[in-house]
Parts: sequence; C-alpha cells; structure tokens
Amino acid sequence: MTFPISFEFFPPKTPEGAQKLRGVRQDLYTRKPQFCSVTYGAGGSTQEGTFGVVKAILGEGVDAASHFSCVGATKASVRAQLQQLKDMGVKRLVALRGDLPSGYGLGGEFHYASDLVAFIRQEFGNDFHIEVAAYPEMHPQSRSPEADLQAFITKVKAGADSAITQYFFNADAFCRFQDDLQKRGVDVPVIPGIMPITGSTQLMRFSDACGAEIPRWIRLRLQGFGDDVASIRSFGLDVVTQMCEELRRRGAVGLHFYTMNQSAATLAICDRLGL
Repeated sequence: MTFPISFEFFPPKTPEGAQKLRGVRQDLYTRKPQFCSVTYGAGGSTQEGTFGVVKAILGEGVDAASHFSCVGATKASVRAQLQQLKDMGVKRLVALRGDLPSGYGLGGEFHYASDLVAFIRQEFGNDFHIEVAAYPEMHPQSRSPEADLQAFITKVKAGADSAITQYFFNADAFCRFQDDLQKRGVDVPVIPGIMPITGSTQLMRFSDACGAEIPRWIRLRLQGFGDDVASIRSFGLDVVTQMCEELRRRGAVGLHFYTMNQSAATLAICDRLGL
C-alpha cells in the first residue's frame, strides 16, 4: 500500500501567482496525494481565493480540503459557507479557530475550533471529513502543555476525524505528543506537518511567530551558511528527509507538506523517501 501524503497551498494574490501555482500542482500531482489543502486568511480574508483554488483542485481530479476558520463569524455565515463548499463537492475540511485581522476584537459566535467542529457535525452530520490542528510543541497561546492537550482532546470529542500538526523539526516532540494522546485513550490519526527548508531568514521569522521550535544546532548551521542558498537547500533537504524517515519508522500514518506554493523542495524530499 502506498504511504499517504498530502500538500498544502495558499491562495495566490496575483494572476502570475495563480498561473505558477497551477504548474506547481501538476508537478506535485505526480506523487498521487491523498488530498491537497488550501489555507484561509485571517478573519476569512482570502475566502474567495481559497474557495477558487479548492474548486480548481477538484476540477483537476484531486480531493481538496478547504481550511475553514470561525473566529469573528456568525452561525448563519458559517452555515452558508459550508453549504457552498458542500455544493462544490468538498468532502474534507481543516477546521480552525483562525486569527482575526489586527485591530479587531474577538466577537462572533465561535470562540474555539471545538465550537466549529461541533457545529459542523450538528448541521452537516458526516458530510465532511474534519481535520483539526495539533501542536506537538504547544500552541503559542496555550497556558501549559496539559491545557493544550486538553484543547486538542476537546476538538476530537466534538467530532474531529483526524489532525494535521504544526510543522516541527524534532521527531521526539511529535512522538511524545502521540504517546500523551494514547495514554489518554485518544486514537485519531495525527499526521505530521512537514516544512521543507529552502531559506533561512523567512523560516526563522515564520517559526518565531507561530511557535515552531528550530533546534539550536539547525539554527546555527543555517546562520553559518549566510547567503549561500545552495548550501542552505542541500542541508535543509538532508535534515527534513532524515526526520521524515524517522517519523515513518516510528509509526507516522502520513506526511502533510507545507509547500509554500513551490514544488522543488517537496519533490526532492519525496524522491529521497521513495514516495
């Protein structure tokens, strides 16, 4: 049986970006992904773009998962948008609390992703396979690792089918998270999120913002390469491939690649893994 992999894209902002993404998708479809997901901007700011890319992926014969965030939303607006996705043929959602655009208060009828999951199940039964987010290294806004675990378990009890993790570069963190769930009797599939390393500055900025830990030895090596992009990419390919091999060896049920709308690095990792 083939090992399940999936890819994530974000909605492009320009016609050139949209054309480039079409080519990237075709390159990655050669790896027979289980599905491709499309992100959703703060406060649903990219909704039209997100739904457009989802529709394109479905039209290309591949299962598409729409990210769907609920913060600041009303039940009526969420119900209408979910109906729109269902009518498009979407069978899979990534249900998230989401971020509000800066300057907005919390507002809305949903305060947590678990509220959204429960609402989807209540309104649409089993029409959607619901993915939720998991944080092996703890969500940056959580009070403690235990509080974060309990928040995840609440999402599962609300009706989540499976989870995709925030990216990480430490396989032990993922395996410990899995162990912690098992000890609590939670057995939904949790798929590791994989971020290829193609640059240094952006990765560090991005990781600091979202709470993903870059181990010190990786950070120092990346800094040591300076502006040598070829060396950064070669080192990144080695590091991420080795981690993916370790995750598979330790029982990961799939891999979800954060492609950043590029194909080269993800394809190189897949090649090395024989996927």
